[in-house]
Formats: sequence, C-alpha cells, structure tokens
Amino acid sequence: MEIAAVQPLAERIIENVQRVIVGKRDIIELVLVALLAEGHILLEDVPGTGKTTLARTLARSLNVDFQRLQFTPDLLPSDVTGLYIYDQRTGDFVFRRGPVFTNILLADEINRATPRTQSALLEAMQERQVSVEGETYPLPRPFLVIATQNPVELEGTFPLPEAQLDRFLLRLSLGYPSAEDEEKMLLRFEREDPLPTLEPVASADDLLAARQAIRHVRVDDDIRRYIINITRATREHEAIELGASPRATLALYQAAQALAAIQGRDYVIPDDVKRLCPVVLTHRVLLSTQVVLRGRTPEAAINDIIESIPVPVEKV
Repeated sequence: MEIAAVQPLAERIIENVQRVIVGKRDIIELVLVALLAEGHILLEDVPGTGKTTLARTLARSLNVDFQRLQFTPDLLPSDVTGLYIYDQRTGDFVFRRGPVFTNILLADEINRATPRTQSALLEAMQERQVSVEGETYPLPRPFLVIATQNPVELEGTFPLPEAQLDRFLLRLSLGYPSAEDEEKMLLRFEREDPLPTLEPVASADDLLAARQAIRHVRVDDDIRRYIINITRATREHEAIELGASPRATLALYQAAQALAAIQGRDYVIPDDVKRLCPVVLTHRVLLSTQVVLRGRTPEAAINDIIESIPVPVEKV
C-alpha cells in the first residue's frame, strides 16, 4: 500500500465509526493512530460515555475479532491468558486460549483487578505473545488493547504501575458530548441501535498494509531532534520526578508518522508532534509529591515543556 492510500482508508473507517459514535472525530482519529502505530489505548472516563461502543464499532468496521473482559478483584491471570486443562478423551493437557487471543481486546475497568492480573497483559501488549507453562503462543495481528478506567471512583481499585502505563501509546478521554451531539445521538438511537447492522469497510489485511506504509513517512532531522528534545525535557523539568522513557520517544515518533499519513501527508510536521504530546506523554510522567499537593497536573507540565522547546521552522 502506498502512503497516499492511507488517508482514504482512514476516512472510510472514521465515517463508518461515526455512524454509531456521534461526533468525537478527533478521538476516533487518534484511535486509528494507535492502530497504525501498533500501540494500545487507555480510555479514562466516567461510565456511559461510549467507551465499549467505540471498541465494538471499531472491531465491526475492520471485520476483526473482538473480546470484552471485565476486570474484577477476583480475576486471575489465567482468566486473561488461558490455561492448560486435562482432556479426558486424549489423556493429555491441552491449552485453552483466553480472551487475550483476539484482535481488539476491551479490558474494562482494568484498575479493579489485582496487580498480578494486570501484569498478565504486559507481555501481550509489548511482545504480542503469551507465555504459559514454558510455551509461547503468538497473538493474532493486528492486536489492540483498549483498557478503560474510571478516573473518579477510586474505592476498590489498584492503580496501574508505571511499567504498565508506559505500554499504552495513548491516554484518551471521550468526555461528555455537546448538547447538539447529544440530540443527534437521541435521534440516531430512537428506533434501533445502528451497531448490529454496521457493515465492515476495511479488513485486517488493509490495516497491516497501512502499517507498513506509514513506516515510510518522512521525518526530517529537525523534527526528529524536536521529538527527542521534548521527551528529554520531561526528565529535567523541575516539577517532574519521573520523566518519559525512551519507549515514549519511540511512541511519539511512530504516532506522528501515523497521524501524518492519516492527514494525507508523507512527511511529519511540528503540529503533528504538538498535537500528540498531551496524549502520548502525560500518563508516562510522574510529578513530585510537593507539586501534586500544589494542584499541578501532568498536562500543565507537558504544556510548559511544549511551549519552552523551540519549534523547527522550514529552511528557506
């Protein structure tokens, strides 16, 4: 697939998803960025804003497998990855695959599971494989984890460790719809739910081909250094105790390539990087305790950094 073919593909998917999800084009676009950059998404929002519907609609639009796993305190790692069971007919132990063996996995309320169960996803998210009893099983491609958590209700939850947060390419929030969009939603769902009749507009092969195409999106030296300067600045900022990792630098780079291709360009511009910084970096930095007590947020710190780093300009 040529880079020029990525934008029409993305537009078909976005328009199809918007047949169910009213508005939120910018969020849908960023979800596609994660898919094309082979990343995962952390959706932080209150219940009822359409997180599950978005995941289901995306899977149906791409005609790929979808699994939803409700994370609870009694969920075991084997409930995620699968386990060996004894087959009485053959007299052997056979591996029964867990819900992680899918294309799009919705990990609902991931912070309600214990850290041990949360960690069962680490290998799957990073290496696209699962290891059980010394055996390694590759996961289907494409593979996307959309994890959700309620940022308001914290009772009975286990905060995600930094190692797991770093494996999410983007942290997004759908937010409440505008009054106009909410009225459109009521009219759209007045007679029937449009999701069951939604037809696919792309395939897994289309997505995999697009992934190969975006690797050829050009990133000039100045843009590359701009990305590096931003992530390095998070490690030196006075308000930040733990800065962004080298994985974050790579994530920002690949996400910028994907966003440029979706916008119809074969090159990255500074605005791509600036748009992505808040959703790629804020969940990867840890503010110092004193700064948190003063009411400072990671978003504010990242915005300070973006404003302080000189933006590359085109050479005449």
